[in-house]
Amino acid sequence: MRFALAGTGVYLPEAAGGRPRAGVAETTSMMAAAAADRALGEAGWRVDELDALVGASSVMEQPIPGTAALIGRRLGAGGAMAFDVNATCLSALVALDLAVTGIAAGRWRRVLVAGADLPSRAIAPADAELAAIFGDGGAALAVGEGPHHLLASRFETHGAHADLCTIEAGGTRLDPFGDREAFLAASRFRMAGSALYRATARLFPPFLDRLLGEAGVRAGDLDLVVPHQASRPALDHLRRVLGVAPERVVDIFDVHGNQVAASLPHALHLARGSGRLRSGMTVLLVGSAAGVSLGGMVVRW
Repeated sequence: MRFALAGTGVYLPEAAGGRPRAGVAETTSMMAAAAADRALGEAGWRVDELDALVGASSVMEQPIPGTAALIGRRLGAGGAMAFDVNATCLSALVALDLAVTGIAAGRWRRVLVAGADLPSRAIAPADAELAAIFGDGGAALAVGEGPHHLLASRFETHGAHADLCTIEAGGTRLDPFGDREAFLAASRFRMAGSALYRATARLFPPFLDRLLGEAGVRAGDLDLVVPHQASRPALDHLRRVLGVAPERVVDIFDVHGNQVAASLPHALHLARGSGRLRSGMTVLLVGSAAGVSLGGMVVRW
């Protein structure tokens, strides 16, 4: 399957305490729409030329309507189908894979993937260790027809570990009209960091073997790795498993932190803008997410 990354864009709130932190007036749809506007501008597309607008945030702005509809309203989109993909940290990668598939099938020509995450809104202020991992931000990808060749894509979910990374409230599980204090407490983000790292680290090597095998490439063939910026230990582990030099991995964690679903497209945007992503390269887009989910795409750029 072939596609083109016609434009990318990011939106970053002001940094506070070393990480980007959204202000009171900044929302998921506002940040995603700002990034999307920049991606459309780089692609030279009008919003009314879109066939689909895919929201790719880890946490929605509100349960109903979907975040993609709110992004579309801010952009002035009308007519294009707007819907959300929620695969937590892998949302943008799943949305990109869906966009590429739709373009290859002839159903769409121009797809906008846009999302943002504000983890600062869900982390308890007293949890300084957890807060230090994350940063807020938005990112967008304009995806169309073109020369990039998708060699393989693979996604897996290992639900036995689903309780290691959660926000329990906000859906239908808990009644907001019942125990208010319990509901508010369950609205906070919880992560069993050590257990999550161990589970993901164990699952990643065989997953990567399967993905690279399907693509017909070896780790040594990879010119560039663009990963989800999960954490410093996670990025270092990925590099060790692949056995690639540090300069082949796009690592923006120390500056921007884990921006959840926005982190991988943000890294892709910076790799593209800095010239690190060039025609003919073999590129791995890869990450993990709550669930525990693993995902990757191998692209001949």
